[in-house]
Amino acid sequence: MKCLNALILALFAVSCGKAQSVLPPAPPWNATVKVVDETGQPVPSANVDVSYYVKPPPGQSEASEKISGLTDIDGIFKASHQDTRSITLGFYVTKSGYYPSRHGHDLYMAGQFDAKTVETSHNPNLTILLKKVAKPIPMYAKRLDTHIPVLDKPVGFDLMAGDWVAPYGKGMRTDIIFTAKLDKRSERDWDSKLTVSFPNQGDGIQPFTVSENEKVSDLRSPREAPESGYEAQWIKTRRERPDEPSKYGIDDKLNFFFRIRTILDDKGNVKSALYGKIYGDFMQFRYYFNPTPNDHNVEFDPKQNLMQGLKGTEEVSQP
Repeated sequence: MKCLNALILALFAVSCGKAQSVLPPAPPWNATVKVVDETGQPVPSANVDVSYYVKPPPGQSEASEKISGLTDIDGIFKASHQDTRSITLGFYVTKSGYYPSRHGHDLYMAGQFDAKTVETSHNPNLTILLKKVAKPIPMYAKRLDTHIPVLDKPVGFDLMAGDWVAPYGKGMRTDIIFTAKLDKRSERDWDSKLTVSFPNQGDGIQPFTVSENEKVSDLRSPREAPESGYEAQWIKTRRERPDEPSKYGIDDKLNFFFRIRTILDDKGNVKSALYGKIYGDFMQFRYYFNPTPNDHNVEFDPKQNLMQGLKGTEEVSQP
């Protein structure tokens, strides 16, 4: 558990030792957490862990401890500490029947900002969302960090196989088509275009956003994919110029729903289709694919991944 606490803190911390070596001692912090459900109602008896850094023992570069307790009838939990090392706090909230939520909070140091900002940062009043576990289902889920195997040519990806379609991989059926183009004039002067498209009429993709409150939950998406609103393609462009800031990278705020293997009736209505979701930006993302026709449920059960033989870096642990 100490490793988990340290990991939560590390997601939000930067150069803790260096920052504090030149700043005055930090004031005490006093945290108030209110835990609510998706209707805004308080969640009593939720477990809250508040993690913070402490002086590490000899031979270690960092260490952390935590203050733990349960929310009261109003969903409130309070914790305080005279902390001399942390520049962040990590909050981890759990309750049986709910998805865990994680939240980080910056502690500004005396001398780093004005006194009012430091005081506010050391007295956080946070509202943290807990989403209920509803109907998690088995799905094909995989984490990808890859590149298109060939330029200027459409390449199919098989979501069930989790691989490129032959001859570039072991996939047998094209679910999504990736087409990459690159106009490279030099190392610092180029344009690229990635087109995400689909093989069937009615297939498509649509982005969705996640609110700041929802981002803390392990379940960051809605539980169901929408019935309509899918576009036939998604285009991502990137560029590099010698005389301007880079305009490329991975957008970690992106999320998508997709519809594939669509069959339309004679009036153009969807007769049958498969649905799923994507967390992340191409080509670093996690995908979740429901193999049951016309089932819009995308609430994944991490204990029932239908994708077999995954490497550790490909496994998906969140719904």
